Amino acid sequence: MTAAIIDCGTNTFNLLVADIQVNEGYKILLNTKKSVKLGEGGMPDNKIAKKPFERGIKTFIELVKIAKKYKAESIHAFATSAVRSTLNGPEFVKKIQEKTGIIIQVLNGDTEAQYIYKGVRLSLDNLPQPILIMDIGGGSTEFIIASEDQVLWKRSFDLGASRLIQQFQPSDPLTPEQEKNLKEHFRDMLKPLNTQLKKHQVDTLIGCSGSFESLADMIKAEKNDNQPLGDIYNFDYGDFKNLHQKLIASTEAERKAMPGLVEYRADTIVFASIFIRFVKKRHKIKNMTYSGFALKEGVLADLISGRIAL
Repeated sequence: MTAAIIDCGTNTFNLLVADIQVNEGYKILLNTKKSVKLGEGGMPDNKIAKKPFERGIKTFIELVKIAKKYKAESIHAFATSAVRSTLNGPEFVKKIQEKTGIIIQVLNGDTEAQYIYKGVRLSLDNLPQPILIMDIGGGSTEFIIASEDQVLWKRSFDLGASRLIQQFQPSDPLTPEQEKNLKEHFRDMLKPLNTQLKKHQVDTLIGCSGSFESLADMIKAEKNDNQPLGDIYNFDYGDFKNLHQKLIASTEAERKAMPGLVEYRADTIVFASIFIRFVKKRHKIKNMTYSGFALKEGVLADLISGRIAL
């Protein structure tokens, strides 16, 4: 049967529609996203601000209509940091149910990380052992240390790109002092990750988020590579390092003109790039790969296996 999955993230709402045969396989019919910026302006007060709230409702209704055009027989909706960490998150969920009849499942950070792992496993046949998965959202960032067949450790941190921007209020462009303060914040907040990576040595970072996707698209654009990105992209560290240097020296206006970068990520991509490079350098991780599969594909994996009823 045909099922739809809506992932209500802090920056984007994502829709996946697929034909699913339980315990057999699947065919993706549609994979799309819309910029919502649900966390815009409200995170310091732990609220979804009025305009993003209304924008989120409108976008969700649009995605439901699209899913129904594809004849989705069931719609499964999930929400993450911007909804679970705000005082009016329950009000947002209630309003969606009133308008669409769909109940959004608000995921805690642990469950979100587990779905991300399942999504990555659906896209990769063989995992190096062990690996570090990193998913940078707008409100939170999930880290998962995993082997071929199990999660060794996972945790969600309130280190989403939009949350960091609202917390640090960076200048345009970012100053060296601001970059230093940001890295000190990462060093302090990520002590649990540091402890785990001393126990589980990894040499591969798998990034699954719009930030990793944008970095890959920008590198491909610089190389005049017009082929579609696909679900897997292996980064060359020299390419990433060169792009990183350009990003941290750029203004937002300059970034909006950079090939391969969607406009709505022009404000967050610098913080994301600093974050990624910090993790990669601090833990001496050699390889970096983008996975196009993440949370919603993890839900898809549970629909295929029958863990979630169609």
